[in-house]
Amino acid sequence: MKTGLETLILPAGEAGAEAAARTLAAGGLVAFPTETVYGLGADAGNATAIAHLYAAKGRPAFNPLIAHVADLAAARRIGRFDAHALRLAEAFWPGPLTLVVAKTDGCPVADLATAGLGTVAIRIPAHPVAEAILRAFGGAVVAPSANISGHVSPTLAAHVESDLSGRIDLIVDGGPVEVGVESTIVGCFDAPMLLRPGGLSRERIEAVLGAALARPPAEAESDDSQPLAPGMMASHYAPRATVRLNARDITPGEALLAFGPERLAGLDVASAVMNLSPSGDLDEAAANLFGYLRALDAKSPRAIAVMTIPEEGLGEAINDRLRRAAVAR
Repeated sequence: MKTGLETLILPAGEAGAEAAARTLAAGGLVAFPTETVYGLGADAGNATAIAHLYAAKGRPAFNPLIAHVADLAAARRIGRFDAHALRLAEAFWPGPLTLVVAKTDGCPVADLATAGLGTVAIRIPAHPVAEAILRAFGGAVVAPSANISGHVSPTLAAHVESDLSGRIDLIVDGGPVEVGVESTIVGCFDAPMLLRPGGLSRERIEAVLGAALARPPAEAESDDSQPLAPGMMASHYAPRATVRLNARDITPGEALLAFGPERLAGLDVASAVMNLSPSGDLDEAAANLFGYLRALDAKSPRAIAVMTIPEEGLGEAINDRLRRAAVAR
């Protein structure tokens, strides 16, 4: 891993995009905002740069990466789009949807980024800073979340700096992100399969497909198997503190990650309280999730108790991240 780097932080804008493109072309690592979370970018065709990215994150090299591109034409140069994939791309790109499709012949994405699989994960982000960087660079950029692997994903440039300063070359600061949870990942296999819930709800995808999404086999989410897509490791998105789900009360020394107007028993003994959405709005909750987890974890609570969140709409993605955060480590 590159160590002792002086990590430059630049504001979003034309100069920041051009600096990012130069850094990527030189094999460097650049963190930048997308609408979901901040990504850590490397040239998708440069295996050495990707190896540095894995090392900077401490990420297992068998966990594949998402290739970010500027438009559908660029996506079709690296992946084969069947009718289902094309329908979803045209409906939801740019946006918080990643499609896993078969590689094209001569796919320029390095094998290291696809973990040796015959498929490639592709996304077109809906963020002006990400789009400007991708167009200035002119190629595909792999960009997992810009944090130490397994830590809470970053929704501010300050989160990236906290995890990766001295490990990467550049952070482009575009302010807070909008969606706040990673992209939804759909595998375009014989039947479209939901590999990871995320910033685009299952319901909207199924409405476009006119059919239910298949579910991955249970063994696909084991830490002992090679993931089919990014973000499928059983233990992921984890703060340092233990996470306790579906809390109905609070015990001394616990912090509370609340949702909605309900007040839990023992609230007066909580070491800290943050409410994802006092009104119970799941979009607001998703946008706040990772930032609030980081803020509570920074207070070093005995544990973080999390109130029940409905399993509907973006609640499916929120609960997926919370369940992974709560896995024993």
